[in-house]
Amino acid sequence: MTFKKRLAMILAIALVAGGLYGAGRLGLAVLPEEEQTPEEESLFRHRETLYLWYADEGLTDYLNGAAVSYSEYQDEVRVVPVYTQGLEYLETINQASLQGEEIPDLYIVSNDSLEKAYLAGLASEVKLPEGVTPMEELLPGTAVRAVTYHDKQIGYPFYYETSCLLYNRTYLEEWAKAQITAERDQALAEDAQEQADSGDVEEVIQEAQEEEEVSGEEIEAKLEEAIPETIDEILSFADVYDAPEQVEAVFKWDVSDIFYNYFIVGNYIDVGGVNGDNADSIGIYNENAIKALRVYQNLNQFFSIDTKEISYDGVLQDFLDGKIVYTVATTDALSKLEKAREEGGFSYEYGVTRVPDVSGELASASLSVTQCVGVNGYSEKKDMANDFAVYLTQYNTQELYARTGKLPVYCDGETYDDPNAAAFLEEYTRSVPMPKMIETSNFWVQLEIAFARIWEGADANDELRALSEQIMGQVLGEAYTEEYIDVPIPVEETEEEGEDGETGETEGQEAE
Repeated sequence: MTFKKRLAMILAIALVAGGLYGAGRLGLAVLPEEEQTPEEESLFRHRETLYLWYADEGLTDYLNGAAVSYSEYQDEVRVVPVYTQGLEYLETINQASLQGEEIPDLYIVSNDSLEKAYLAGLASEVKLPEGVTPMEELLPGTAVRAVTYHDKQIGYPFYYETSCLLYNRTYLEEWAKAQITAERDQALAEDAQEQADSGDVEEVIQEAQEEEEVSGEEIEAKLEEAIPETIDEILSFADVYDAPEQVEAVFKWDVSDIFYNYFIVGNYIDVGGVNGDNADSIGIYNENAIKALRVYQNLNQFFSIDTKEISYDGVLQDFLDGKIVYTVATTDALSKLEKAREEGGFSYEYGVTRVPDVSGELASASLSVTQCVGVNGYSEKKDMANDFAVYLTQYNTQELYARTGKLPVYCDGETYDDPNAAAFLEEYTRSVPMPKMIETSNFWVQLEIAFARIWEGADANDELRALSEQIMGQVLGEAYTEEYIDVPIPVEETEEEGEDGETGETEGQEAE
């Protein structure tokens, strides 16, 4: 029996084991029936009921509203959203599916849990209602890949999380204006010298008096130079930026969380192939990934950040307080920034752009998680469930961001008229979906540990090699050894180390 089949069997046993918890123990939140009028109660008796489970309490009002609007569109179906607390979300759904009377017909789950759900019988292949545009023609490829498992679409993409570069636009506009003014002064000084040499001093004075104000168009054009396309450009900007007194760091991000670090290696690590479901497609240890991690390690020389003290919430608060120029943030930052502005806790303008490439030679790629709507394989109302899933994920989704702060995968409303929201969507379309494979479910924790060690000075080559051997061993079910890749450190880096009294030997040489 293969390692994968053994895991699947263990999963199935674990999911089936145990009794069904009652609603009181689960902490379920449903629409109270005692509040229904006799007319409503009579109407509901003649309707088919769909139960939609979800685990994010922030969706409650939105889903209740969607359920009501759907009942107006489809008066033969009643949708009951059920908020389910607890860490073992899928296991709880499975228990209710096998032993409960009110089986969850649909549920919202992250795409990385889809293989687990499918193997347990909880996710069925989606069946688009007649006349509905296929996903491939309607949604970003990232979203389609996120819900594809062994060539089957087993979920409907709903909303997503990914990371972008967030910057203080107010600071960059001030920098741009100062740069333009300095350039004008320089040009005027050179012109003055020429005029002085020719003896025409009055003309120089006249030009100085007629100097125009810096226009908004000029500032916008100059500001584009400060929006970095590579990490090298952030470093170059930091070297010349005359920061205001309150700025504590030009670039600061949560180096302790893999979600904000993954873009460094995302373009060069393969876990599960294009759809994240192929155990035969694992590529972790390679030359470009090693080089990218070395760039990451060198950033600690410029932006000293303690992995044990840093947190995403703390970094975002520093950004709100005007202490940071650039940071890496997720989609939740948009609603938090706007809320802080409304409450008077944020007085700056800001912008969002794609995460920078690692260097001119090494590209970046963010990680993304897609929350999707799954149709329960145990449901006896799959056609109705599919119909509501399409309604929930493709109709009136502009309200999702307005009411929950979550960015929808599909939106034909005003959400992406906001350039900052549009920047997140653009990043999402080029991101790497979180893989689905059970065998590699601990990969992210182990990669996060490797990043932390590399940040603190550990050998990038050795750390990546060890990680690859561990994951490959899990997938194959037996010990695995990677052939060592010799990636010499560039000469300029070894010279810099030598100046600090270090040997400058090539990193990654194997111990004898």
